[in-house]
Amino acid sequence: MSIWEMLAVFAAGIGAGAINTIVGSGTLITFPVLLATGLPPITANVSNALGLVPGSLSGAIGYRRELKGQTRRVLRLGSAALAGGLIGAILLLALPSEAFDAIVPVLIALALVLVLFQPRISAAVQRRRERTGSEAHPDGGPALLVGLTFASMYGGYFGAAQGVLYLSLMGLLLDDSLQRINAVKNVLGALVNGVAAVFFLFVAEFDWTAVLLIAVGSTLGGQIGAKVGRRLKPAVLRGVIIAVGVVAILQLTLK
Repeated sequence: MSIWEMLAVFAAGIGAGAINTIVGSGTLITFPVLLATGLPPITANVSNALGLVPGSLSGAIGYRRELKGQTRRVLRLGSAALAGGLIGAILLLALPSEAFDAIVPVLIALALVLVLFQPRISAAVQRRRERTGSEAHPDGGPALLVGLTFASMYGGYFGAAQGVLYLSLMGLLLDDSLQRINAVKNVLGALVNGVAAVFFLFVAEFDWTAVLLIAVGSTLGGQIGAKVGRRLKPAVLRGVIIAVGVVAILQLTLK
C-alpha cells in the first residue's frame, strides 16, 4: 500500500468503528476502501473482519454503563451470536458470494420496517399482554435466539448492516430501551467478529497492514461512536438506523 492508501484505510477504520458502535454497517465503509487498494474480495473481507474486532470491543466498553444488569441476557444471546458467527465464517469460504446477494437486501429492508414501526408494534404487544396477563420474556425467548443465530451467520459471512438486523430483532422482542439494546448489540458484534477472526487466522489469507490500520482506526472510532450514540434520543437513533440501512440496501443492490 502507498502512504495515501494507508491513510484512507485508517480513516475508513475510524468511520467504521464509530458507525458500528452507533448502528452497525461499518463494513460498508471499510470493505470498498480495501478493494480500492487492490486486495482480492475474500482477502479484503477477512482482513476487514480481523481489523474490526478491536473496534467492536471498544464500542462495547464505551457502552458499559448501559450494559449493567444485562449479564444474563448477554450470556444467553452471546451463545447464539458465537454459533452463528462461526457458521457464517465457514460459509464465506465454502459458498460463492452470489448465495447471499439476493436475500441480504430483503432482510435489511424487513429489518428497517421493524425498526420504523417498532414503537407501535411494542405498544400493541404490551396492550395484548395487559389483556392476557402474560409477561415479556426478559431475554426474548426462543424466537430471538433463532433470529440472532441467523443474523450472526450473516455477520460472520459479510456483516454489512448486521447491526440493523440485531437492533430490529431485539427492539421487537425485548421490553427495554433502545440504548440498552444497542449496548447488547455492540457485545454481540464483538463476539461475531471475534469468532470469525479466530477461524480466519487458521484457514484464510489476510493482509496484516490492512488489519492493523483498521484495528487502530476502529478502536478510536468505537470510543467516538459510544460518546455520540449514547447521547442520541431514541427517535434520532432510530432515524440514523434507517438511514444507514437504506444506504446499505442501495450499495448492495447497485454494486
